[in-house]
Amino acid sequence: MDMRDIEIYCENTSKFKSYPLGTTLMDIANDMNVKTEFPICGAFVNNKVRELSFDIVKPKNIRFIDYSHPDGQRMYIRSLFFVLYAAVKDLYPNAKLKIDHAISRGYYCELENLEFNDNYISEIKARMQELIASDMPFVRQGKQLSRILEEYNQNGLEDKVRLYADSGWLYAYIYYLGDKGNYFHGHLLPSTGYIQNFDVERFNGGMLLRLPSNQDFRRLRDYVHQQKLFEIFREHKEWAEILDVYDIGKLNSFVKQNKGGDIIKISEALHEKKIAGIASTIAERNPRPKLVLIAGPSSSGKTTFSKRLAVQLSVCGLKPKMLSVDNYFVDRKHTPLDEDGNYDFEALEAIDVDFLNKQLLALINGETIEVPKFSFTEGNRFFDGELMDLLDDQILIVEGIHSLNPEMIPLIDPAITYRIFISALTSISIDDLNPISTTDNRLIRRMIRDAKYRGYSALETIRRWPSVRKGEEKNIFPHQENADVMFNSAMIYELGVLKKYVEPLLKTIPENQPEFAEALRLLKFTGYFKTIDDTEIPPTSLIREFLGGSSFRY
Repeated sequence: MDMRDIEIYCENTSKFKSYPLGTTLMDIANDMNVKTEFPICGAFVNNKVRELSFDIVKPKNIRFIDYSHPDGQRMYIRSLFFVLYAAVKDLYPNAKLKIDHAISRGYYCELENLEFNDNYISEIKARMQELIASDMPFVRQGKQLSRILEEYNQNGLEDKVRLYADSGWLYAYIYYLGDKGNYFHGHLLPSTGYIQNFDVERFNGGMLLRLPSNQDFRRLRDYVHQQKLFEIFREHKEWAEILDVYDIGKLNSFVKQNKGGDIIKISEALHEKKIAGIASTIAERNPRPKLVLIAGPSSSGKTTFSKRLAVQLSVCGLKPKMLSVDNYFVDRKHTPLDEDGNYDFEALEAIDVDFLNKQLLALINGETIEVPKFSFTEGNRFFDGELMDLLDDQILIVEGIHSLNPEMIPLIDPAITYRIFISALTSISIDDLNPISTTDNRLIRRMIRDAKYRGYSALETIRRWPSVRKGEEKNIFPHQENADVMFNSAMIYELGVLKKYVEPLLKTIPENQPEFAEALRLLKFTGYFKTIDDTEIPPTSLIREFLGGSSFRY
């Protein structure tokens, strides 16, 4: 062994081995015959995500990942975005590609400066397949930022110029696919040949970029019709156009001009207008609903939304009362377990459905009930003497993650219900080719709230998050299209505000923890935002549920 050799430990093979200085991860994977279910996308190196071209210069712990891992999926999707961009530039140099948001288990894309037709879909797909068949490398280069910005300007990438112009960086990275230069805010695959499954289809006036299944790389994700979700995204795109804020660079420019307060005021006014409109619809419906059912994933702002809706229903002459499904959990000893043996609080079976329906029917029939409470520390239900009835001019707001699942209230007549789905559907993008994950928005909210109100560290929140997401995908999102209306709780300004609260939490996660990679990714993401002062956020804002300072009682 040469004294200059580097010792590495490969978690996939549980073996130590030494390699010459500068050996790449790809060489190590091949030499150690690392096997993964799907093609290797990249690796964790000392709990940092790295590309397969990364070369080692000091001792490392290495874990190779494939498409089954979220970071492997991100590498695949970013690389596919680049191939789509290159294909559009090759075919239609004057068109501007925009990758707007995730929808129907793919990504919705538009082509501006081009009269779209079905022929373009087949041409784009064919050109993407040619680029993939050529197995072209994604080449990463470090350059002076001024030179990169000059390239971006020449290629019509003004959105990236806005994003980076005031970064203060001297050097930055740019990737090349042939002669096409761009950046997709994270690591890429080694080459286009690694992309083995995708599709492009016509979709709502644009196109849908379809992706491999999370469970089986060899097949595409099942298409899910999400027209209501698409419409709420379009509504918020219109809001972004009203504010002239549709990417981070635009938002930062307003902050530089000391106009952050203006963005807050208008964003909050748009929220209030939407909530007031929902309340009016409920009040005017014939027959008038007796139950308003509100569902949404973790950290979507369900509780504050429910309270704000109650205020607006009061303005409409109704007398709202509120009931939380969280008080109907079964006792802890009856809580179902997931496949890892942990309590599955997101499962419908964690709710005492029979007792909930019995009490709802009693209220609807004019009877008085004793409202249960649930002790999360003791893991059991108790009663403290609180009574509730529902008079003719009153309406009951029922809030809980399963509220749109028909199996939760099988005994209730759907004709007397009004169903609302709420989630934080982030409406701005990093830039034209890089949408912001709505999941990241909610995770950041949850970290701040968990640290402030529940005593959980950022490490604990991130560690628990995959289980939360799994429960959402199983129990919440399949029912979102059952809603009569959807509400987007994301604020255009909010990530600029949350930045100063979440960054110190993320920095507490030590390097020796697997969650360190996720912390680094989120720190890089929040680093794109300029800080927005939160003093002008009103006490009734949904964001106050996470930051504190709300005028509502929780």
